[in-house]
Amino acid sequence: MESQSTQSAETPVRTAHLPLVTEPRNPGTALDLDWVRAVQANTSAIERRAATLPGRRSVKKDYQAAWLLKAVTMIDLTTLSGDDTVGRVRRLCAKARQPVSGALLDAMDMPAITTGAVCVYHDMIETAVDALKGTGIPVAAVSTGFPAGLSPFHLRVAEIEESVKAGAEEIDIVISRRHVLSGDWQALYDEMKAFRAACGDAHVKAILATGELGSLRNVARASLVCMMAGADFIKTSTGKESVNATLPVTLVMIRAIRDYYDRTGYRVGYKPAGGISKAKDALVYLSLIKDELGDRWLQPDLFRFGASSLLGDIERQLEHHVTGAYSAGYRHSMG
Repeated sequence: MESQSTQSAETPVRTAHLPLVTEPRNPGTALDLDWVRAVQANTSAIERRAATLPGRRSVKKDYQAAWLLKAVTMIDLTTLSGDDTVGRVRRLCAKARQPVSGALLDAMDMPAITTGAVCVYHDMIETAVDALKGTGIPVAAVSTGFPAGLSPFHLRVAEIEESVKAGAEEIDIVISRRHVLSGDWQALYDEMKAFRAACGDAHVKAILATGELGSLRNVARASLVCMMAGADFIKTSTGKESVNATLPVTLVMIRAIRDYYDRTGYRVGYKPAGGISKAKDALVYLSLIKDELGDRWLQPDLFRFGASSLLGDIERQLEHHVTGAYSAGYRHSMG
């Protein structure tokens, strides 16, 4: 938590940064089909390793609180419901600006923090941008026919352009799963490259919808192709699939990120999304990132949680740390 402890509580807070602004942005590479086809995934070994993770790392007391505060700064606080309203989005943005109560932070001698971003549908971008004005918290928008990604291609590209024009600084796109399932890596590469170009200066997170890709090998290959095409982040899920972020999928994707970095020298971010709702789960993910990628990836420009209810559980754990008692869930509502 060193980077936070040097800030004054009176200073306008911005501990989370736009993805990859602190180092060169991934420009992508030419599509290397030999590299893609050489990628394999030992499913049984990956699943065995993942099964041991929750019991292999344990942090307690002050250390646990520090890790949980770090996790808060890496949350893309999200609302993607058909019944979203202006009022709900404004309340969510207020929560992003002050995700943990001042009393708890004071008790832990910590300065104010924010979440990494707020993630909404296109229709709510302007509301979120206005509510977050002056905070430096970026607005992320889901795009390209989210969540299925089956609208006409030119409309998906236009949707990205409209969201960027409306003020979104991060765009979460969904890939066409059929390209992965049919092994058409050129089509996936061309699609991702077009999406990246449409984003311009906005950073792009490629949602793989891993629960619909059929195998961990497909997940690994799709991860690599999207990075070759210039993705700033690779992301597990839309949160709308029956299977979302899992530890085996995470292991596969972050090892693809490590291989890409070793080969090209460019760091790509990772975002697990969907189903991560407990503070203890966040700790497991953070420890896995530390083990596999190192401390550099434990920053908001290279790691995000796509979540909503996760923040409430982290708050409850922090309150227990400070007071010795768990608070009622309604004390930590999102919006």
